[in-house]
Amino acid sequence: MVYSFIRNAAILAYKIWYGLSFEGVENLPKDGTFIIACNHRSYADPVLLSLKVKRRCTYMAKEELFKNPVFAVLIRAFGAFPVQRGQGDNGIIDTAVGKLKSGKNLAIFPEGTRSKDGKVGRGKTGVALIAARAGVPVVPCGIAYEGKLHFRNKITVRYGRPISPEQLKISENPAPRELKELKNTIMSSITELVER
Repeated sequence: MVYSFIRNAAILAYKIWYGLSFEGVENLPKDGTFIIACNHRSYADPVLLSLKVKRRCTYMAKEELFKNPVFAVLIRAFGAFPVQRGQGDNGIIDTAVGKLKSGKNLAIFPEGTRSKDGKVGRGKTGVALIAARAGVPVVPCGIAYEGKLHFRNKITVRYGRPISPEQLKISENPAPRELKELKNTIMSSITELVER
């Protein structure tokens, strides 16, 4: 109930401040866990992409962000969990898969960093591996707006059709080519939503 209240209050605040609209909300699965894979432009993205998701999302966040105790409390409340640099890809992927299997949705930014020019980058293969190992669908998401975020910016958050676990099937020990092809499918969907 607390999360629902905060989410609804945030939707109202963001709509007033930014001129926010949503498309494709019907594409968000009503049952089961899933991954939202989204382009990354600003620190507001984790909030923006999750405003229409009824069940809380979890997010990967670099460990340095948790050093400020006040900020740490805030981002933990929104579902962020720390990722230790140097932990290794397997550790990060195992943690993410564990979150999904425990019943939590995962929001992930496959580009790995914020885009400076607003264009969608190539992305990394981690999202493909997490989705394939967890056996959950991936909902592509595109956040689109002109220039940098400012008061009364018109922002559109678009959710695409889920990419099913059947489409995400890869071998038990996937070759880099398999992961790259799957990642490209996800990134193409995100790019299409951003550029629509």
